[in-house]
Amino acid sequence: MELFEDTPASNAHEFTVSEISGAVKRVIEGEFGRVRVRGEIGRVSRPSSGHLYFDLKDERACIAAVTWKGQAARLSTRPEEGIEVIATGRLTTFPGQSKYQLIVEEIEPAGAGALMMMLEKRRKALAAEGLFDESRKRPLPYLPRVIGVVTSPSGAVIRDILHRLRDRFPTRVLIWPVAVQGEACAPQVAAAIQGFNALPGDGQVPRPELLIVARGGGSLEDLWGFNEEAVVRAAAASEIPLISAVGHETDTTLIDFASDRRAPTPTAAAEMAVPVRAELAARLAEIRARMMRAAQTGNQRQRQRLADLGRALGRPQALTDPVRQRFDLFAERLEPALRGFVRARRDRLSALPLSLSALRAMLRNRREALQGHQQRLPLALARLRQRRAER
Repeated sequence: MELFEDTPASNAHEFTVSEISGAVKRVIEGEFGRVRVRGEIGRVSRPSSGHLYFDLKDERACIAAVTWKGQAARLSTRPEEGIEVIATGRLTTFPGQSKYQLIVEEIEPAGAGALMMMLEKRRKALAAEGLFDESRKRPLPYLPRVIGVVTSPSGAVIRDILHRLRDRFPTRVLIWPVAVQGEACAPQVAAAIQGFNALPGDGQVPRPELLIVARGGGSLEDLWGFNEEAVVRAAAASEIPLISAVGHETDTTLIDFASDRRAPTPTAAAEMAVPVRAELAARLAEIRARMMRAAQTGNQRQRQRLADLGRALGRPQALTDPVRQRFDLFAERLEPALRGFVRARRDRLSALPLSLSALRAMLRNRREALQGHQQRLPLALARLRQRRAER
């Protein structure tokens, strides 16, 4: 018997709500076990549970879509409102609200136009946070002792960088191997940038003074990992100055806006990182020669100035002649003056014995007077005590 057979109501089978919901669920899941749906994403919701809820719509219809927490973390493209995508998954029903929905397992942009639209939207959002401001970009160190390179260890990019560094100015290079495309690219590149910044300054592994994030050219899809938000935020938060060298000259990724300097190619990044040692030595030699010439010129100028001032002073003998003449005059007077001085001192010394005799006589008189006072003192004290007793 058909489910909706036109029979009298008294003979129709009675279905429960759960039975009807289960039958509809089996029909939909059986017919649409795996489908690819093209549409524009709208109304994206990210609750604390970790699941993703969004709509897929076109000009005439809308389908509810959901990605469970475990699958959401593995999506290569995060759903963003207004982007046209192709969602792969299975249709099912949600009995609690009597509706059907698409369980999404994978999302991919619907062509390069959708990718460019997503890229531009993400660029504007990150720029609004100030991650691309020129004021936060730092100058590159002139001659870094250690350079950290984030790239694939097996590609031609790392060989080009090492070869250019060896030709220009050999320095120590630390390589952090990462995947440069695919789903693993973004988390590995972000972890590499954060890992280099987390190295201690005095650890066994030296902390780089400059970072280079490099990759060769490719399509927009190949370079998409360097447009991911995690990579951009890691580059913007890096305390070590960072050069982005992703793709060729015409390729632009979001990490280029967040880095401190963008290089058109990986080889150009190595040229930005270090100067040419031969040119540096030639420049130092030129500076040394200029310093020598400047010192010689300064000495000659000072000697000329001293000679000019010497001519203005006149002959040195003209300055010393008057003094010499005065010295001769004083020399003639010196001998008589010394003789008179000696004579006066001799006279004073010859009169000194008379003065000593007078001093001895004065002392003798003072001693005799003191003895007389000493003899009269007891009598005077006795009379003083008697008068005080009589009072």
